[in-house]
Amino acid sequence: MTASAQIRAGRSLVSLSQTDLASMAGVSVSTLKRAEGTIQPPASVDAVAAIRAALEAAGVDFIEENGGGPGVRLRRK
Repeated sequence: MTASAQIRAGRSLVSLSQTDLASMAGVSVSTLKRAEGTIQPPASVDAVAAIRAALEAAGVDFIEENGGGPGVRLRRK
């Protein structure tokens, strides 16, 4: 599962605005804000998957829970 903090951190890593990432993912800005946990109700699983895919295409690697918590990092080129 992708955590809202991972989405916020990933967006920051690749210097994308909420508007830019929402456009890349094909979702509305309000949906992105729900995925980032800033407004309710939570975003759908499909919306979070689209946002994650857009961030991965932009070079973000998602690190799953491994005892130290979930995270993100920039993909090495």
